[in-house]
Amino acid sequence: MSSKHTIGQKVSVDEQAIKCDKEQFEGVEETPELRPSVAQMIQGKVDTNHPDGVGRGLTLAAEERVVAREMEIAQTRERWDRSQDATREVQCREVTRVVSQERRCAFQERAASVDPWCDPDRADPREALSQEQLAAVNKQVMRLVEKLSGWSRAVISRRLAERVVDGTSVMGAVVGVYEELRTAPGQVIPIADIQDVNRKEVSIQGTITQLWEPSNPNIAQVGLIEDESGRTKFTSWKASEVPWMDEGEQVSILGAAKNWYNGRVSVALTGWSTVHFPKRDRWWE
Repeated sequence: MSSKHTIGQKVSVDEQAIKCDKEQFEGVEETPELRPSVAQMIQGKVDTNHPDGVGRGLTLAAEERVVAREMEIAQTRERWDRSQDATREVQCREVTRVVSQERRCAFQERAASVDPWCDPDRADPREALSQEQLAAVNKQVMRLVEKLSGWSRAVISRRLAERVVDGTSVMGAVVGVYEELRTAPGQVIPIADIQDVNRKEVSIQGTITQLWEPSNPNIAQVGLIEDESGRTKFTSWKASEVPWMDEGEQVSILGAAKNWYNGRVSVALTGWSTVHFPKRDRWWE
């Protein structure tokens, strides 16, 4: 019986090896913890401080994914036909152009009640001029362009043609157009012409010749401004917050309010006024 028991307990060599392996690795986890090596930690810091990744705090792999995504977005935005405008942009631009043209025509139709030449349906007045009249107008345009800054040759020629068609002589048209455009809104006019301008705001340029103590605490400065044509009084209110002006300084005052006091015209600087100093910013002087 002892021999039979001994034989029944025999185990093969393979089973013994498997049993030993199980007992040896019984306490080992299936997913061991992974830790970066010293070289990997150093490389991670280098990737984080990469010039293309500064401020992102990304590793090199994450930075490459971001760059690839940016390249994909850039390629997606490109036109498949390499055209400058998409269909939607073209349609929006066309609608805007049509609406703007309609509004401009509506305004010109209302203005035609005062000036018939503003009618958009009326032909160009230069077409109604004879060859001699057109030559005389073009000759005078060359002269006026040099005297009237800020006005194009086309505008001046059209204004002259309008007056000539209405029956004014060429020289009379030249004088009228010159006075009209010289004193137009936004143009710097001579100080002597302030009283002749039929509007509330004017723009002048001159030299501050005299300053005196203001009589009102709300006034910042009061004095005289003068140019080659004449001089006038100016008042700068504290609420306008315009720059300080010194005696002997050349200034340009844009959008000053015109006032009358005791039969004399003067200008006041308001919150809508702007003051420029042509020589103050010239550092080389």
